[in-house]
Amino acid sequence: MSAELKERLVTTALAEGFSKVGVTAPDAIPEAAARLAAFVAEGRHGQMGWMAERMAWRGNPAALWPEARSVIMLAEVYSPDHDPRAVTALRDRAAISVYAQNRDYHDLVKKRLKRVGRWLIDAAGGEIKVFVDTAPVMEKPLAAAAGLGWQGKHTNLLARDLGNWFFLGAIFTTLDLPKDTPARENCGSCTACLDACPTAAFPAPFQLDARRCISYLTIEHEGPVDPALRPQLGNRIYGCDDCLAACPWNKFAAEAHDLRYAARPDLKAPPLADLARLDDAAFRARFSGSPIKRIGRDRFVRNVLYAIGNSGDPALAPVAAALRGDDDPAVADAAAWAEARLTGGDAAR
Repeated sequence: MSAELKERLVTTALAEGFSKVGVTAPDAIPEAAARLAAFVAEGRHGQMGWMAERMAWRGNPAALWPEARSVIMLAEVYSPDHDPRAVTALRDRAAISVYAQNRDYHDLVKKRLKRVGRWLIDAAGGEIKVFVDTAPVMEKPLAAAAGLGWQGKHTNLLARDLGNWFFLGAIFTTLDLPKDTPARENCGSCTACLDACPTAAFPAPFQLDARRCISYLTIEHEGPVDPALRPQLGNRIYGCDDCLAACPWNKFAAEAHDLRYAARPDLKAPPLADLARLDDAAFRARFSGSPIKRIGRDRFVRNVLYAIGNSGDPALAPVAAALRGDDDPAVADAAAWAEARLTGGDAAR
């Protein structure tokens, strides 16, 4: 397949709003399967059972769709215009991960991918499948193989020309496109991301134990969080940006093209007391179109109560006390813990 077609593909993708494009082969990450198997064998995936169940596909993209000949990897930037760590000092306010402060990126990125994919079919034929974090696809190793960037010591992808604030999307195609050169790791001796982690979730550089990761604990983990980890969550109620924000390569971060990634005013630093009072209907209304909606009201309020317990503000104790009888056991447990933390009761211990 001609280099000229690939050049037109890249031009089209950039015009759609993507910031970087690369192409690799479905079998370009043979080492990924062994790394994933070790990650699961050590239990570092926590409750994310789907990782173990679909390991064969996830570890070998060529098995996901054997007809595919190329994987087009695309980066879409969502860089914040502020330091997202500043809100962690406002103990009566909630810290929400930058990517979740407005529209759900799954919807936005997938629509762009489909438009680029349709253009490719019209231009050269073939078949496509598009993926945005919703299928057993190891986007980060594939993106590194496609030359978009490298997986840093925090295991996220970063690039010299983008920083690390970007989403990844994939287009699998039956067309055999020219492949790009894999990116080279450029972290050097820097450990800023590892040092920034509040819960010491990195057993070693380039390794993550999801069971200690705040993003995992606040989004994926069901039921009560280990009491020993709760104080380290601080006021982070949905995700965590600390390791991303600490990366020095962000001095080269590109600006987001889509204004729908800009933070909604009501999600920059919302009062914990207001969020704790949301019932299911109010939660759904407030987070309609947001990625936060998928965790449901109960898990969300559980997280808010941990933040209230960490606030050190006795004025929030009645807010927690009001939820001690909540129908959800994890919420009730978090409420009792938070109230005790603020009043010196036994539940805090």
